[in-house]
Amino acid sequence: MKELIVSEKYDNIKLDKFLLNEIPKININTIYKLLRKKDIKINGKRVNKNITVSSNDQILVYINEDSLNNKKIKKIYEDENILIIDKPINIEIQGMQSLTNIIHKLYSESEYKPMPCHRLDMNTSGLILYAKNKQSLDILLDKFKNKEIEKHYLALIYGMPKEQEKRLEAYLFKDNKKSQVYISDMPKKGYVKIITKYKVLQKNENNTSVLDVEIETGKTHQIRAHLAHIGYPIIGDGKYGKNKINKQFKRKYQMLTSYKIKFNFKTDAGILNYLNKKEFTKNIDINKFKNS
Repeated sequence: MKELIVSEKYDNIKLDKFLLNEIPKININTIYKLLRKKDIKINGKRVNKNITVSSNDQILVYINEDSLNNKKIKKIYEDENILIIDKPINIEIQGMQSLTNIIHKLYSESEYKPMPCHRLDMNTSGLILYAKNKQSLDILLDKFKNKEIEKHYLALIYGMPKEQEKRLEAYLFKDNKKSQVYISDMPKKGYVKIITKYKVLQKNENNTSVLDVEIETGKTHQIRAHLAHIGYPIIGDGKYGKNKINKQFKRKYQMLTSYKIKFNFKTDAGILNYLNKKEFTKNIDINKFKNS
């Protein structure tokens, strides 16, 4: 249990912001879970809403201290220029309670803190590439922009595609207010072109399939929304999937993981030329993935 007193500097702010500042290892999902369970007391009364707090309020947070420990950070590869991390689910890439924040603490003595070169959704696990110096960061951002780095994902979908491999083209619109994207087969005002490629790795008896997915354009929620658009939602996806299917398979998070990064430099990469044609893969068994 955590016992806190609201100081004057936090007067008249929301409870979640106060807790994020005062409990360093807590995250927003944990806070709302505590609220749903009424495991937070303010001045002796249990609350289930993100209310505004006032100075001198007494707050009790009923949480196991062990659950506040940072997630274990699994390194896939590291040298003097890059770092590849296997990101767990339920953590953002950037922000106060993010993977990058944890890594910066691990490298607190370093002259340059590792910086992410791309992103993953909070509830998508897998490989994230970090640059350990400014020169590497500039090179890698340029290589991603010029599509000289491949990102491959494993996705467990509902359905069995007729075509073993396919390159999909469509158009995506991002609604920032709703934190959601929409897909169109035809160009529209405000929509940007997206390209998603998939290859069927395994078809299962329960009408599910495991896909290798590669994105040539890295837009928000692209894989999740694009696959759902063509009728093959990712199992466990609460935003673009189907609740009935998610409940059937008892999945709370999308079955999507970034499992391979491959460097295909077409132009000079300076200090990173040694990475050309190399690939780094997350050690994952397809059968364990579909049943995890």
